[in-house]
Amino acid sequence: MRLNFVIITPLLSLLAIFGLFGCDNAANTATICKNNPELCDDLHRDSWCRYERADLIRKRFALKNTPSPSGKQIYQHLINLENYSKCIELAAGVQHIMHPERTNDRVRAFGISAQNLQQLRDTTKDNPDLYLSYYHWIRLNDQAALSRVVKAQQAGLIEDIEILASLASYYQKSNLNKAKVLYLQLLDQSDPDNFNPDWLLGLASIYHQQNDLEKTYLFSKANVLMTRNTASDAKMNALIKGNQQLAQFLDEQADTLVEHLKNGDYASSEIRAQLNTSS
Repeated sequence: MRLNFVIITPLLSLLAIFGLFGCDNAANTATICKNNPELCDDLHRDSWCRYERADLIRKRFALKNTPSPSGKQIYQHLINLENYSKCIELAAGVQHIMHPERTNDRVRAFGISAQNLQQLRDTTKDNPDLYLSYYHWIRLNDQAALSRVVKAQQAGLIEDIEILASLASYYQKSNLNKAKVLYLQLLDQSDPDNFNPDWLLGLASIYHQQNDLEKTYLFSKANVLMTRNTASDAKMNALIKGNQQLAQFLDEQADTLVEHLKNGDYASSEIRAQLNTSS
């Protein structure tokens, strides 16, 4: 695999060269740049996009000290480079009246970052690695990459929450049952730190299309409980034809569901068994 940090310099060649420098455990980016100028020379120098710049430098530094970067590491580097390029593109359009050289520096940095990003995309385009395939599908709508991701999921090779969530959303447009299975899998595998309440809305939408209005109510209510979203009481009651006894039961189920999701023990809960049995 050939990858680029800076224009015309392949990443893997740099990784071989980087071994001559030894490891640098410096935590802050100023020290990293001082000791490893090759990681920073192509970036802008003023305070614009400071977070994106710092993230990119740290990612480059980590790659420098990784003899054989994984597909996931390269994927994360692509995301950091993409974020930096987008930010510095906007900054490049801001004219600095007192110091025009700062504007020129940002323009230069954007040109380099855009070329670096395109080169890195080109060199990873047909790579079979799951994370690189995922990047080319989700960011560039590469259908061959999507096919590789789908095959990996069908073979049970995907555990990454982000990829599973993207596949659930994808199948929601074409295969409701597959999408439902994936959303329920996400509830099983997620924890309070990475759980996304939008998955509850995904399930509510699927059950609504399948005319399971009680489940539509339950997952919609759970989403409301976990977010600042609101739902019309009239529309919610209409789902269950105004049955207040049923509404109370479903509200209690939604409360229980949310409690277990927040506690991170949904996978072993009784509510999980109830929902999956009747799914």
